[in-house]
Amino acid sequence: MTSSTSSSTSAAPPGSHFADREAARRAIDLMLPSIESAMRDSAVCGSGFLYIVVTDPALGPDDASFEQAVLIEHAIGDRSRWDADYAAFARAKARLAWRERCDSRGLQANRPQRLRPGDSLLWGSAWLDGIAVGVSGAEPWFDEAFAHAIAALLRAIATQRHADALAAIGWYAGVAR
Repeated sequence: MTSSTSSSTSAAPPGSHFADREAARRAIDLMLPSIESAMRDSAVCGSGFLYIVVTDPALGPDDASFEQAVLIEHAIGDRSRWDADYAAFARAKARLAWRERCDSRGLQANRPQRLRPGDSLLWGSAWLDGIAVGVSGAEPWFDEAFAHAIAALLRAIATQRHADALAAIGWYAGVAR
């Protein structure tokens, strides 16, 4: 069982034109077969549950609250059977990557002085060209791998949309046709 939500609570400033909620949904959808297959391996995901949080790359900490920056949240597995609050863990990981512009493992290992009271000490997030993704439920190294894959797919989808927009107006490599 999977489900997705958007968690914007108040009007956010305009976000990314090309990496929007629909693009984030598509990135997750493209990764789901691989994630769901990997989750059947207890060495990857002993819980059988996973939660994903993806942020808008155009809305950083100077532009919006974290809640406004979240594009989409997605649950895998029956939430009524969760043995932990994977959503809270994934949000905390994504928030840290978003705020610090760094994946949570790198932050924990190389910049612990940046951690604030209440920050998560878990890792399993990605930071890629403004895209922060937090994942929780699998082993942290697999949470991180899934997060990086989703971030890379979102960047690819945004790049494709940009190329399509340029083609639609006749611009190719900065030259009008």
